[in-house]
Amino acid sequence: MATKDTPGAHSEGKITDWVKPDDKSGEFKRQQSSFRDFISREPGARFPPEKGRYHLYVSYACPWASRTLIARKLKGLEDIISFSVVHWHMGDKGWRFPTPEDTDAPGKNVIPDPVPGHEGFTHLRDVYFQANPSYKGRFTVPVLYDKKTQTIVNNESSEILRMFGTEFNDLIDEQYRAIDFYPEALRKEIDETHEWQYDKINNGVYKSGFATTQEAYQRNVVALFEALDRAEAHLEKTAAEGPYWFGQTLTEVDIRLFVTIIRFDPVYVQHFKCNIRDIRSGYPALHRWMRHLYWTVPAFRETTNFLHIKNHYTKSHTQINPLSITPVGPVPDILPLDAEVPAVGYQGRR
Repeated sequence: MATKDTPGAHSEGKITDWVKPDDKSGEFKRQQSSFRDFISREPGARFPPEKGRYHLYVSYACPWASRTLIARKLKGLEDIISFSVVHWHMGDKGWRFPTPEDTDAPGKNVIPDPVPGHEGFTHLRDVYFQANPSYKGRFTVPVLYDKKTQTIVNNESSEILRMFGTEFNDLIDEQYRAIDFYPEALRKEIDETHEWQYDKINNGVYKSGFATTQEAYQRNVVALFEALDRAEAHLEKTAAEGPYWFGQTLTEVDIRLFVTIIRFDPVYVQHFKCNIRDIRSGYPALHRWMRHLYWTVPAFRETTNFLHIKNHYTKSHTQINPLSITPVGPVPDILPLDAEVPAVGYQGRR
């Protein structure tokens, strides 16, 4: 039986083998999430919504985890669900919990594992092996943990996002109950948008950056920018209807796309070689949409930590960046609402 001290207990190969060394395709293949239970208001549910029962483990660096932090804040769940943040560095044992001695990872709730009984836990893998001593797989964030039964409820960000959107409504104020990330009238369009954005954009940056052959990289980076072109065309066409993907209605699409686009210029352009264009000079509608969310909706800005984002990618992915040197730019990480890069400003004056 694999235990938390067993070398290689997580899977075959190393955690940092994003593409298996013997995979000649060069393609990054994302692991499916393993814990798929659901918090539900249904009578008799194994995991009912309760104040203080659940804890959310996240990384500020991780776009998938950031989805859940944004949703938690938008829905007013700060007093319902606790959270803590791992250190930005991912080593051979995966995400580690910060120690009191760490001074290089500032941010809210960047703390040792605060869950009672976890005082000896040093890495997120300890939580996984507590839930399943035979677990084999990556130790990913987010993790939604049940303090009552001492197990992981779910580690799939899209499902946690959906839970936060509805299942705690009986415990929150009316102003938060009224926020619906997945409104009935838009569900078909939301699902259709998720399908191509997840594959080509959210996961597309990883398929480009982790590719180990020229063919795999080129195929995926071209598909990524075709999808960005599609997103740009949509936002340009609907700009007069409102600031969100669906006009006046903030939905899951805004949350799920934002976490990738906000990381694009600071990380993905250089680190993942996604450099056909950048957002700030190549996609004016996407740039406007992203900045509106960041600067005018506090849940987006307050859950974005550029230091964690840039340090994680550039200092953890040593197969891409062996010397772990973090680029200084772009400066600033995000432009103010009323500013443009000089090239865009010049084009606007012509």
